[in-house]
Amino acid sequence: MYAYDKPYLSFEQQLALLKTRGLIVTDDAAALSCLQRIGYYRLSAYWYPLRRIGKSAGTGGQPLRRLDEFQPDSSFEQVLSLYVFDKRLRLLVLDAVERIEVALRVDVSYLLGARDPFAHSNPALLHGNFARKVIPASGRTRHQVWLERYRNVVSRSKEDFVRHYQQKYGEPLPIWVAVELWEFGMLSTFYQGMKVDDASAIAAKYGLPGWQLMQSRLRSVNFVRNVAAHHSRLWNKNLIDQPKLPAPGQVRAFDVLLGRPAVGSRLFIVLCILLHFVRMASPNSSWPVRLRQHLESFPAGSRLSLADMGFPSDWRKHPLWQP
Repeated sequence: MYAYDKPYLSFEQQLALLKTRGLIVTDDAAALSCLQRIGYYRLSAYWYPLRRIGKSAGTGGQPLRRLDEFQPDSSFEQVLSLYVFDKRLRLLVLDAVERIEVALRVDVSYLLGARDPFAHSNPALLHGNFARKVIPASGRTRHQVWLERYRNVVSRSKEDFVRHYQQKYGEPLPIWVAVELWEFGMLSTFYQGMKVDDASAIAAKYGLPGWQLMQSRLRSVNFVRNVAAHHSRLWNKNLIDQPKLPAPGQVRAFDVLLGRPAVGSRLFIVLCILLHFVRMASPNSSWPVRLRQHLESFPAGSRLSLADMGFPSDWRKHPLWQP
């Protein structure tokens, strides 16, 4: 097992170490304050791309890696500007996700609630792979696993509307009440478990040609939502769950992105998806304008750019990014 040998450093020692590695600090007091409020480790994610690339001692021709030393002209001010940019970006993303999540809750509960007030607990109204196919490792269906998570959410809930309903009617909660407790991940998983016709009907409402495309987009949005909700670095994050792109002509606004493999691996594609969803779910929202204004404020003065987020050079001309 690797022996951890890095010493504990005071805030003053942390700042001194950054200076010895070439990071320009013009205001020691302000930099110390940032280290005390934000933390060395969190900020390190934002100075990482400013570190030099090269071979460290003993690599013997191995692939290049980030060195401890910073690239020339790298400054603490650039690091902080990038941190603040990312913080505001996360808030914008969460704003969009909230609009989408609320609208989708209504879509699911309205569609299925018309057939059974307790449709979320009724396997007959869900896809067979979700509601009847047993997972060998657990001996349960995905629906049963989902229901266990849902019941835990209900039991932990402190919401007044849940307490009021339980006192007046008992349990179970009807789907139009229950859905208000579903986190985005639960909502996305339940959507995957819906019958094809039902899932396709909801996808069509958002201008998508099929449930597979909708399902893929919800997974990617959920990944980005979790990053933002946990206050993690977002701006140049690699997407673990890359969204499926529509075939040519299926969603014309996305045609310009086809044939560009790099587009699908960075935040740019998810921001495009959020733009599409928000315009469908909340057409009068100022969110698209606010997002573009924020992106235009990307910190200048370093070697970094929106290209590190997957943005192509002509992104402003794309239909999705037009006012």
